[in-house]
Amino acid sequence: MPERHVVLGVSGSIAAYKAVDLASKLTQAGVAVHTVMTEAATQLVGPATFRAITGLPVSTSMFDLTNPYSIEHISLSEVADLMLIAPCTANVMAKLATGIADDLLTCTALATRAPILIAPAMHTAMWENAATQANLKALQDRGMSFVGPAVGRLASGGFGAGRFAPVADILGWAMALMGADGDLAGHKLVITAGGTRESIDPIRFLTNRSTGKMGFALAEAARDRGAAVTLISAPTFLAPPAGMSVFPVESAAQMLDVVEATCVDADVLIMAAAVADYTPEMCASEKLKKEEIDIDFVLPLNRTEDILATITGVPIRVGFAAESENMLENAKGKLIRKNLDLIIANDISRADSGMGADNNECTILDASGNQEDLPLMPKREVADRILDRIVALLEKT
Repeated sequence: MPERHVVLGVSGSIAAYKAVDLASKLTQAGVAVHTVMTEAATQLVGPATFRAITGLPVSTSMFDLTNPYSIEHISLSEVADLMLIAPCTANVMAKLATGIADDLLTCTALATRAPILIAPAMHTAMWENAATQANLKALQDRGMSFVGPAVGRLASGGFGAGRFAPVADILGWAMALMGADGDLAGHKLVITAGGTRESIDPIRFLTNRSTGKMGFALAEAARDRGAAVTLISAPTFLAPPAGMSVFPVESAAQMLDVVEATCVDADVLIMAAAVADYTPEMCASEKLKKEEIDIDFVLPLNRTEDILATITGVPIRVGFAAESENMLENAKGKLIRKNLDLIIANDISRADSGMGADNNECTILDASGNQEDLPLMPKREVADRILDRIVALLEKT
């Protein structure tokens, strides 16, 4: 994937220090971050901090002769794949709404043809002021995107709307906007993740060791390549990714219902979730008491419906085979039995790969009998390798 460029505009909100973490996360994602700071922002965070984090010059003035972007601000506006103003004050929003360009940040925003994403941060009263709300609408009407503000505790000690959005949310929307014209643009992908829970009573359930990391990695990678992503997630400890539709579910039956509803117009279904094969015959309405249960407690189980075998109308269907023995043989059987386009087989007996781990070593098998062995690598890299194969399949449909 070619290097992408973000012009990060930092204005004089107390949340400016959080933009350092945002710049770091963007840099770690392989994005070149060109920071532009207002004079007010430099009173809160030093430009040297951003330079150290991004490895690139920081622009603070249109007339700084030591900076290659300072005089010709058009250069910054042209290099940008995205202009991200985070945090954005009420003052900068007002300038953008009225076309005022009296510093490098506003000049760059006025000149760029790249998408603009704004993360406001200000006191609740300023955010709710009629003038700010009018400016918000005007900027949205011109095609600018907003993330936040969040509701929470403010620097003033108060509580309300105006808090800087979580960095993960801003990062997610930024990556989505930059990937809007990627190789999955125009395609809808439905992806499942996590391990389903089958209730025994109000507090007990049957589940498995899936953490949802692989499904979430696939969803984020697909989003960053331009896909319209629907993520259907069983319970996990992972935060819902930004820039996609997320449907939380618990049981296999609930997951099946949502998959059926969302796959009506989908191009690809990826079943990365570990769906329970069995569910209790009955769920007690009240907590089962130990003293009321026989010592030899028997829990009758019923088979759950196989989601991949049920959903057959999606052009491309991808499954996972988590195996502890005879991995390739079992995966090939599942591929043929369910008439899948791809299946990803991984060995769940390894501690450094598969369920719960951040890395995965797996094998991709396709319906034509081809086999691709992937070495141990981060799950995000595995996700992109799987999506490469899906892109190739889409080109043939």
